[in-house]
Amino acid sequence: MSERHFVKYTFLKVDPAWRRLPAEERAQHKQEMLAACEDFADGHLLQSFSLVGTRGDAELLLISEAENLDRIHEFHVVLLQSGLMQWAHTPYSYLGMRKSSEYSEDVRAIPRGFKGKYVFVYPFVKSREWYALAAEERWRIMQGHIKVGREYPGVDNHTTYSFGLDDQEFVVAFDTDDIGTFLDLVQRLRTTEASRYTVRDTPSFTCIAASLPRALNALDGEAVALGSLSSA
Repeated sequence: MSERHFVKYTFLKVDPAWRRLPAEERAQHKQEMLAACEDFADGHLLQSFSLVGTRGDAELLLISEAENLDRIHEFHVVLLQSGLMQWAHTPYSYLGMRKSSEYSEDVRAIPRGFKGKYVFVYPFVKSREWYALAAEERWRIMQGHIKVGREYPGVDNHTTYSFGLDDQEFVVAFDTDDIGTFLDLVQRLRTTEASRYTVRDTPSFTCIAASLPRALNALDGEAVALGSLSSA
């Protein structure tokens, strides 16, 4: 089971009062968080995404991956010690584990990062009626669902499993460079037979890939020169 890595989705929201702190103090807070993330990223997969402008209840997403839960725990303990986390909270948090699909031969057990410019994440729960179906019937139904997905090769699936680990059963995640293609895919998936067994697939997060420094800078914006104000 050692090959099954854990994947943790940590969404953060900063208290608006933090933006009123002196610039030097905010810079120090961001540097502390950056240091905590760089320490974890030395040997582990860690990616950052900005949700500024796409959600009102979350502004930053950290996706961390490790071979065991202890390392995920240690990372978040250190993260909480950063100055920025004194002004932030975690409105959403999802834990999943990599596992091969029983319905396709898609490679999901091997750790891999998100490569698209945009990432979409949502928790997913199926009905108990789904699990009461015979395995052969579930397989048949999923083949139609998978067939639709393969019609959109520009959208990559990064689904992980959460049975017993978290409130949801799956953490569904996609990445792409084309938001319109993803929207069309999801609309098509609503028409499949498998979709009728969906209980929950919200909240849904639209995330923009960004380096951690860039994602942190988006939290308080960049300074506007006086010249720009006078010429506006």
